[in-house]
Amino acid sequence: MSTFTIGPETRVAELLEAHPEAEEILIGIAPQFKALKNPVLRRTVAKVASLEQAAKVAGMQVRELVLKLRQELGVEGGGEIVEKDGWVSLEAPAWVLLDAGANIDGGALLDAGETPIARASAALAEMSSGEVLVVSAPFQPAPLVDSLRAKGHEVYAREESDATWRAWIRKQ
Repeated sequence: MSTFTIGPETRVAELLEAHPEAEEILIGIAPQFKALKNPVLRRTVAKVASLEQAAKVAGMQVRELVLKLRQELGVEGGGEIVEKDGWVSLEAPAWVLLDAGANIDGGALLDAGETPIARASAALAEMSSGEVLVVSAPFQPAPLVDSLRAKGHEVYAREESDATWRAWIRKQ
């Protein structure tokens, strides 16, 4: 019996290391998880992305994802599942209307084997305080948003269509 626990804070890479079969389970749960087959994403984003963030990417509740993984993998317990959502706001801040200093296509980067987090961080390093970076993605960019917020940047994200999310990041 494994002592590995699965909860909202569990990192995707840790889950896949402890349970390699979780990759196919995740893909079966939501097609967005097919991106885990991308070796660059697997080495980078999967190491920092939690199951809570992965659930956002898949457009589902973290409780649903965690319980399904626990059931499919035969993992008992793991603690209470608490939702901590709140980074996607309904109203755009006024600075979203500013001209973008740079635009990044996150989907194209992932297809090319690159990570949007690294590219966005590099772009922001070249920008002046107050400038805005816009990142588009084919899924909710939770790891990107959380990472850049942790670095002190202002971030606003919203779904533009069924297949496109956009995140505006204002450098601080």
